[in-house]
Amino acid sequence: MKHLFSNLRGNLFGGITAGIVALPLALAFGVSSGLGPSAGLYGAIFLSFFAALFGGTPTQISGPTAPMTAVSMVVIAGIIATYDGIVEEALPAILMVFLLAGLMQVTLGLLKLGIYVRYIPYPVISGFMTAIGLIIIITQLLPALGYYPKEDEVFINTFKPQAEELLLENILEDEAGEGILVLEDFKETIERSGEITSEAIHKEAESLASSEASGVIGAIRVFPRAFSKLNWIELILTLITILIIYGFKRITRVIPSTLVALLLVSGIAFFFKIDYRPIEVIPQGLPLPEMRVFTEFDLETITPYLFTAFTLALLGAIDSLLTSVVADNITKTRHQPNRELVGQGIGNSISALFGGLPGAGATIRTVVNINAGGTTKLSGMISGILLLFILLALGPVASNIPAAVLAGILITVGISVMDYRGLKAIPSLPKNMRLGPFRISADVVIMVIVMVLATFWNLVYAVGIGLIIASLIFMKAIGDLTAKRSEVRPLQPEKAWPDEKNFPESLEDTVFIKHLKGPLFFGNTSGFHQLSAQIPPKANTVILRLGRMQYMDQSGLYAMEEVLRGLAQKGVTILFVNLLEQPRYLMEGIDIIPELVPEAQIFDSFGACIRWIRKNIPVPNDEK
Repeated sequence: MKHLFSNLRGNLFGGITAGIVALPLALAFGVSSGLGPSAGLYGAIFLSFFAALFGGTPTQISGPTAPMTAVSMVVIAGIIATYDGIVEEALPAILMVFLLAGLMQVTLGLLKLGIYVRYIPYPVISGFMTAIGLIIIITQLLPALGYYPKEDEVFINTFKPQAEELLLENILEDEAGEGILVLEDFKETIERSGEITSEAIHKEAESLASSEASGVIGAIRVFPRAFSKLNWIELILTLITILIIYGFKRITRVIPSTLVALLLVSGIAFFFKIDYRPIEVIPQGLPLPEMRVFTEFDLETITPYLFTAFTLALLGAIDSLLTSVVADNITKTRHQPNRELVGQGIGNSISALFGGLPGAGATIRTVVNINAGGTTKLSGMISGILLLFILLALGPVASNIPAAVLAGILITVGISVMDYRGLKAIPSLPKNMRLGPFRISADVVIMVIVMVLATFWNLVYAVGIGLIIASLIFMKAIGDLTAKRSEVRPLQPEKAWPDEKNFPESLEDTVFIKHLKGPLFFGNTSGFHQLSAQIPPKANTVILRLGRMQYMDQSGLYAMEEVLRGLAQKGVTILFVNLLEQPRYLMEGIDIIPELVPEAQIFDSFGACIRWIRKNIPVPNDEK
């Protein structure tokens, strides 16, 4: 506790500065997610405070981030569509997914899996981050132009026939479920069809129009319509916001340019009574826990999103731990990765209970905190408390912020989050993969696949596919390299080892010696299968020297079994020399030892093996 308050002034300035930087981003991410600005603000408040309190990186500032918000958008849009576009009804299921993601992060930390996050391949992260940037930029083009599909009556009207059809289908499904749908008597159906009012049809059509225009493909699909209905005021406010954010950085970086843009453009728009569209109203008063997360829990609704919840947990872990590494480099300290995951998980879980967005350690906010003097967890906690004060004292004022200003802020976030280092490196990466007549870089292939799939299809599946492709390419590369360097291939000429130079000439025709140097695994089993073809016809004994075969995987194990069974069927005696612990354990597991190679035929030295041969294998004209 004494250490916590050891630098009160520095932590106070660090926390206040980080909180000010976090404010516009929290509001923007909340609006972008579909849950409104309050969700972003609640997420920043609770995650910043509790992740700092329980986490393992003293200077970390946490809150909603671009990657976490982009994945959250997928969850939110999908579940809202399930509830016919009614956000209030969908909210408990959405928050339950966020709560599960937080609990999964806690589990990852308790299982001490934090150190393994570093093994996510860089091309997957690069492609994902660039896709996040593209998603944010493209989806914010519609509000930047002042276009909202749910307010375009002509566009909505095109969905009314489909909406009426869907409402009727729902009635028929309900009747079938209740057992009252009778083909001979449609009396009940006719009565219920009276519920399909013009208002209900319009509401359903609004939901369909919103769904049609959601995501990257939806935004691209309706972009020509949005451009034809361009709202010049909204576009100008967006462009001015972007210009201030980039221009003010050239003057000074002491004051966050996003905050300057937010206050300046919002102030001008408000005081000059410009006809702009404000953000949603931010609720006043203390945030209250959303107990419907438990009372209206529906396993069937959230089951399809369990993998997405795990992706959120994993993404938050990667995002946070990468920021922790940045903090370590600046402060010359060392974070505790598993404790950091527990802290992030607790923060995200509590945030979900209060209706907040999930988030992670935020690099820019963390660096700002450190530069302003933050050194302990107190700075992150102060950041959360400041945002809570702003919510309570300035909530009504913040509700007058133009939506176009937040769109401008998000566009700059999208531009900044893209991985330019990875993109710039593309021309210089080695072309180590052949695709037809072309040679290309495997890393570029992975990065592009993840980027395209994540941008235009599904963020979650894109990461999974990227990891699979990266793993396969890695295994192929390591397999080729190890197979090239190791000597487990039978068809190469054998060179005698020093202790074999005095090998009896009388045994050369009947005893075959094979050296295995290097691991026996999936990458080189095809060559090992040819061992029996190399053995001379007169040989009745095979010595396998295994002292340099340190490792064997399951593919290598079964290849060994097949070769040894083939030799045994030919009546060949098999002898092992210097068998190591890991291969021995596997071979005992499937009874290669002692079924094919008894204990008496396993030797610690080559000399002991030769003495056994002389004693047990009859050899004509043996040299004594």
